[in-house]
Amino acid sequence: MKRIVLTGGGTAGHVTPNLAIIAALKREDWDIHYIGTANGIERELIEKVPGVTYHAVQSGKLRRYFDWKNFTDPFRVLAGAAQSARLIGKIKPDIVFAKGGFVSVPVVYGASLHRVPVLLHESDMTPGLANKLAMPFARKLCCTFPEAALLAGRKGVVTGTPLRSELFKGSRETGLRIFGFDDTRPVLMVIGGSSGARAINQALRRALPKLLPCFHVLHICGKGNLDAAYSDLAGYYQVEYLNDELPHAYACASIMLSRAGSNVLCEILALHKPALLVPYPKGSTSRGDQVDNAASFEKRGLARVLQQEHMNEESLVKALFELYHDRGGILDAMEKEASADGVSNVMAQIHEIVGQK
Repeated sequence: MKRIVLTGGGTAGHVTPNLAIIAALKREDWDIHYIGTANGIERELIEKVPGVTYHAVQSGKLRRYFDWKNFTDPFRVLAGAAQSARLIGKIKPDIVFAKGGFVSVPVVYGASLHRVPVLLHESDMTPGLANKLAMPFARKLCCTFPEAALLAGRKGVVTGTPLRSELFKGSRETGLRIFGFDDTRPVLMVIGGSSGARAINQALRRALPKLLPCFHVLHICGKGNLDAAYSDLAGYYQVEYLNDELPHAYACASIMLSRAGSNVLCEILALHKPALLVPYPKGSTSRGDQVDNAASFEKRGLARVLQQEHMNEESLVKALFELYHDRGGILDAMEKEASADGVSNVMAQIHEIVGQK
C-alpha cells in the first residue's frame, strides 16, 4: 500500500486543498497521514475526516514583521523538525505533500533527513515564506498561477489548486431556501476568508440600505463578526462560516464580493461567479499576495477590483452595481479560461514522483 504524509496549516486556505487531495487518495486506497499543530485549524478540519491519521508537532510562526517571538520560534521550528523526523522515520511514507503555512517547514525538513521526496503547492502568484524555505528540499512546486511557476524555474509546474468536488454539487433552489431568499432579486454573496474581513464587513453593512432594494445579501462575515443589530433585516442573511451549505451558497449567488485569497479565486473561476475583489492590502502582516492575485484576475478580465484604501459606502455600491451590469463580459472571459483540474494534476505529480523512487 502506498503511504503519504500531508501537511499545511495556519489558515483554512492551507488545509482545504489538502482535503480535496485526501478524497482522491482515499479512492486509490492510500495510507494517509497528516502532520499539523496541536491547536491549529488544520487539526479541527482534518481530524473529522475518516481514514486519516493525524499527528501533532511543534512549530513556530514565520513572521515578516518584528515580534519578540521571532527570537524563540526558530527553536520551535527546530523542535518540530526533530519531531517530524521521528514521525517520518516511523511512518516511512513514499512522499510528503506540503501545502504551505508555518507548520509545513519542520515537516519538510524532517522528510529531507530521511530522503523522502517532497512535493510543494503554492496557491499565490509569489511563493510564501514557508515555501521559500522548503523549496531547496522539494522535487517540484505545484502552482496555481503561471507567474509562480516561472519564478520557481525548473521545479515549477502549473497544476491549479485542488478543489473539493462537493463545491460543484450545489443547488440554487436549496440555497435560496436555506437563506430565506426568493427569485425577486439577484443574490450578492460576500465572503472575506475563514476569519472574515472587518473592513469589508463594515463597509457592506453601511451600504445595505442602498443594496437591499436590488439584491438579497448573503454575508459570510467570519468568526465573531455577527452583528445582532442586523439580525432581523429582510433580505440580509449573516453567518460566521459555511461548510456543508457552501456549495448551495455558491449555486444561488449571482455576483460576489470577496477578498482575493488564491483558493477563493480558484473557486470563483471554476464556478463562474463574477466578483468584485477587495484584496487584503500590503502591510506589516501581509506581503501583498492578494493585491497581486487580484491584479492578475483583473488583467485577464476575470473580476473587478476595488482597493481597500478606496473603499467606502459610496464606492462599494457603485462598484457592485457596475459589476452586476458588466457580469456578462466577465462570464465570457471565464468561459475562455483554461481552468486546470487541480486534483487530477496534483495527483499526476504525486504518481510521477512516487514512480521515480
